[in-house]
Parts: sequence; C-alpha cells; structure tokens
Amino acid sequence: MKNIAMKLMFDGYRYHGWQVQKDLMTVAGTIEAALSRLCGHIVKIHGCGRTDAGVHALVYCANFFTESSIPPERLPLAANSLLPPDISVLEAAYAPDGFDANLSCEKKEYTYKIHNSRIRDPFYYGRAYAYPKHMDIPAMRRAASHFVGTHDFAAVRSVGTETKTTVRTVYWYEIDEEGNTDRHSSASGGNEPQPGAAAAGRKFFGMRVCASGFLYNMARAMAGTLLYVSEGKIRSDDIPALLENKDRRLAGPTVPPGGLYLTRLWYKDDIGEMFT
Repeated sequence: MKNIAMKLMFDGYRYHGWQVQKDLMTVAGTIEAALSRLCGHIVKIHGCGRTDAGVHALVYCANFFTESSIPPERLPLAANSLLPPDISVLEAAYAPDGFDANLSCEKKEYTYKIHNSRIRDPFYYGRAYAYPKHMDIPAMRRAASHFVGTHDFAAVRSVGTETKTTVRTVYWYEIDEEGNTDRHSSASGGNEPQPGAAAAGRKFFGMRVCASGFLYNMARAMAGTLLYVSEGKIRSDDIPALLENKDRRLAGPTVPPGGLYLTRLWYKDDIGEMFT
C-alpha cells in the first residue's frame, strides 16, 4: 500500500463541511467517491482538519492509502476529471507510511475575509462576511496581539468536538486591508470607471491567524471578538482577562463561515516543499 499526500483547494459553499456525513454532501465524501472510482477500490482519506460547513480552503492537505499503480504526478488531472469544479487537486506525492495530513501538520493559517460596506454585494455572498459598520482597525490589532502566544482558548471556541486540551499556541494574528479585489474593475481590467458600491470606496480586510492548531469554531469566534472590540463592546486590553476566565459568553459571536479560508499549512521534508 502506498501513502499518497495531496494538495487541494476547494470552495466549501455547497458542502456540509469536510468530514464524511451520512446522507449529506461533504468535501471528503465527494473526493473519496472520485478516488475510489479512479483507484478501483474503496478509498478513505485523512484531512488536515475539519473545516465547517461553508468554509473554504485555498490550500488543504489530505492523504490516502492505495494499491493503484497511478503515479502521483498523473493523479491531479485524473482526479479532477471526476471531481466537481469547486474542488481541485493541485499536486500529489508519495508520503512516508507514517504521514498523516492532520497529525503531521505543524501549524495552520486561517484568513477571515470581511467585505466592509454598507451595501452588500450578492456576488460575495458566502465568500466574504458583509460587515456594514465602521472598523476600528488599530483597536482590533491591539486586541489581536493579546491572542499571540500560548494560552487556553476555551473562551473562543464552541462546544462540539471533544479535545484533550484547549491550550493552543498562536504565532501571529494580523489584520490587513486587501488590494482592490472589486469584481467590476477586475472584469474590465481596471480601465473604466465603475458604478455602484465600488465607487463608494468599499474595503476588504483579511484577518490572518496562524496557530499550532484550532479548536472548534476558534478562528470564527476570535474574528467575532475582534469585531466586538471595534464596536466598543469589548476593550482591546480586556482580551487577556477574557482568555483567563475561559467563559465563552464574555467573547464575541461566532461569525458566519463563508468568510473563512484555510490559507497556509506547514509540514516537514518533501511534503513541506509541496506547501511552500
């Protein structure tokens, strides 16, 4: 049996999360069906994490064991011919027998995308969180700095998946204004004046957090907490006490899943090179 590691990307809008669920369409279930057909035997894949329903991945890692003779370099094109257009296999490679996409992952980065405009854009529905209020970015950055380090993050997780510990290490939390991603100007090459919300100066922000691992809904609860800071409902310097109290009710809301993207992964050796 050969262990194959795959680099994937997917739009999670239509799916009930990553993990296989009975009678529900999931990303893993869809990929398993395609690979089983391709390899000629039932395939079970192991993913690098359980993304929730509606969450996307610009990069994702999964591995599976197979007796198929299909070489890894041919796997992406062959698999993509059987997959829907919102899931794509980018690369594949042989992995050591002990490699596991989840357990072997050293750290992960999620980015929460916010479309900051008083007028929502239906073309970004399920792709970015339409947030109409003023964003106090300096206050949010000060608050985010308190998330960095090794802490108990019980206050910013939802009850769901059982875990041995709620302690995680956050390596960075950055909030950046993204470039002009307006769909109108992109389509026209940016050479023509555009009507509507684009002319009103709408903005896009990316909230990037890298950690050793994430608790259930942790990234979305952290983003919601920072938005509460922006609204003045929580002070920036309240974050350390909030984490210390471990009380989910003191933090901000869990923001919608459509704005969340898995954006970077870190592995060792040859598999790591596939994700650089």
